[in-house]
Amino acid sequence: MRIRGLTVVIAIFCLLSPVHLWAEDAPKAPDASAELKVANRSVMVFRATVLGEPPQSRVKRAGAVIREALDEADDLNVRIDPIQNSYLVLLGNRRAFIVSPKDVDSLGTASVLETAEQAAQNLRQVVAETQEARSLRLILRALIAVTLATTLYFALLWGMVYLRLKLLKKLPELMHRHTKALSVGRVQLIDANFLYPLVSRVLWFLRWLVVLLLTYEWLGFVLSRFPYTRPWGESLNNYLLEVATYLFQSIISAIPGLGVALMIFFIARGVSAFSKRVLRRMAGPGILNWLNEETLQPTTRLMSLAIWLFALAMAYPYLPGAGTDAFKGLSVLLGLMISLGATSVVGQAASGLILTYTRTLRPGEFVRIGEYEGTVTELGMFTTRIRTGLGEVLTLPNSMITNSVTKNYSRIVQGAGYVVDTVVTIGYDTPWRQVEAMLLEAARRTAGILAVPTPQVFQTALSDFYPEYRLVAQAIPSQPRPRAELLSMLHANIQDVFNEYGVQIMSPHYLGDPRQEKWVPREKWYSAPAQEPKER
Repeated sequence: MRIRGLTVVIAIFCLLSPVHLWAEDAPKAPDASAELKVANRSVMVFRATVLGEPPQSRVKRAGAVIREALDEADDLNVRIDPIQNSYLVLLGNRRAFIVSPKDVDSLGTASVLETAEQAAQNLRQVVAETQEARSLRLILRALIAVTLATTLYFALLWGMVYLRLKLLKKLPELMHRHTKALSVGRVQLIDANFLYPLVSRVLWFLRWLVVLLLTYEWLGFVLSRFPYTRPWGESLNNYLLEVATYLFQSIISAIPGLGVALMIFFIARGVSAFSKRVLRRMAGPGILNWLNEETLQPTTRLMSLAIWLFALAMAYPYLPGAGTDAFKGLSVLLGLMISLGATSVVGQAASGLILTYTRTLRPGEFVRIGEYEGTVTELGMFTTRIRTGLGEVLTLPNSMITNSVTKNYSRIVQGAGYVVDTVVTIGYDTPWRQVEAMLLEAARRTAGILAVPTPQVFQTALSDFYPEYRLVAQAIPSQPRPRAELLSMLHANIQDVFNEYGVQIMSPHYLGDPRQEKWVPREKWYSAPAQEPKER
């Protein structure tokens, strides 16, 4: 009867009062929400001002009433009583708090009645946990359960350490036994010495993962045994369950998108293989002038790259997490890094394509690039490698080659081989016809220089002290080492011929005519420590 009378008085007061006290008649300014917690258990979240009390004041008054009622009695009945469009939550014979329409979460779908029933259920749980906390028998039972759980927890940890040590002892033997079976003929595919660190690290990771999971479950179980810490234990268990559910649902929801992406990639793979076959057939003679054996490989790579980039752009929306802000931010970051750091790389690649499609260089040709001379061994996308006659392999950036003058000694020859040339300077007192004849004689004596086409001598300059003669001939060897040896033999034969005819070589410069010409007579050609070769 007291509760009904209280309900009637509140209803009459609210109807007759000239001041708007209900939350729906409160000012439009939003109130800060406040959460009512009793014994570490969330009961209700107040969002509106009721009877002139803001949410914070309502929390203080309701908490004081509930704690006072729990101190006075153990067995309390919790029920709700409607009052206009709101509900009273009653604890025994006392009004705990009022649930108004403005207390309902605007983002949720619950009604005022459902919110009040949920708050009453939370309060019933507080009452039950309060009774449990005051029961010595239940506390002893919880302590026994915690003791057993802790014993089981440490036993599992000890068993896991024991099992790990046993595995580490038997792991080398097992690995050697199974890796020997993985062999093709006498070649072993996997080396146990390299596999052991990887397996040990995997076991280390699994060990700590199991330790963390066991610790997490043990802590959640222990906290759930006592009424005051039970909300913490429930939150731990619920969080782990929510994470597992979220991962499972994410995997299930990502399967259709992954299927579409895989289908796109399989189609791209087929199109790439088909384009390779088409380009290989089109590289035949008389079909496309720019597509031949030299440009087939880079053209095939560019076509495959374009196909796979297009496939990646088509499959991107179907990849898991493609629509998230993290994925978008990572894509922007990668694009920015590539655009800032790949400028020189793109320039080198463009230079490589220019060299390939203009056919400036070909593997096997003898060229001179700036101050570097040698045989082209590899023409890549970013760099070109040449091998010199001194046993050196030079790697030149393609951008440097496109920006410098390139001399190709193999492009204008007749048949196999390359062009070899050398320069000598002889004084004006020597007839030029004699100089040309001696240079041609030196070329004839050099093994490896072809007689057809005939070597030629050109007077390339008339300097202050001497004319400049250039001997140009075609040689057979195309490798850098034989070329260096041939050029050395040619220089030696030039010196021998000039010494035979008593002609002085004026290179590089001289200040005046000597009293006696500088040349080496034949009888001094093999002065010690030089030795004359034996006649065969």
